[in-house]
Amino acid sequence: MAKKKKEISASFKVQAEGGKATPAPPVGPACGQYGVNPGQFVQQFNERTRSYNGMPVTAVVTVYTDKSFEFIIKSPPASVLLKAAAKVEKGSGVPNKEKVGKVTKAQVAEIAKTKIKDLNCFTPDAAARIIAGTARNMGIEVVD
Repeated sequence: MAKKKKEISASFKVQAEGGKATPAPPVGPACGQYGVNPGQFVQQFNERTRSYNGMPVTAVVTVYTDKSFEFIIKSPPASVLLKAAAKVEKGSGVPNKEKVGKVTKAQVAEIAKTKIKDLNCFTPDAAARIIAGTARNMGIEVVD
């Protein structure tokens, strides 16, 4: 007999620190709202994101009618990776006038390689251009 396909009841996104999530807000209420056991979700999330070591990570959670769930881990936001690479606390408030840091094209390519599966592009060059654009919008210069 063929396996019966589960019916999806809800889908939501939640962002938390990799390997350090707790059932406290924002994770607990987001899970509880859809009938997902927050403790169980946090345990699985922390297990799978331990390698991100405190970086914010997004999870896309799919909840089924029988209250079971599964989730997909996305890579950290490009802005967080760029701030880490440029060693700056935050982006510029006026990016066209004030530059807050610099990253090399090699660093941009490395970040693009990390993010390519989550970006809307097919080639590493296109991904690097997207990341470079994010850097420019944050006031971070891309140098050779």
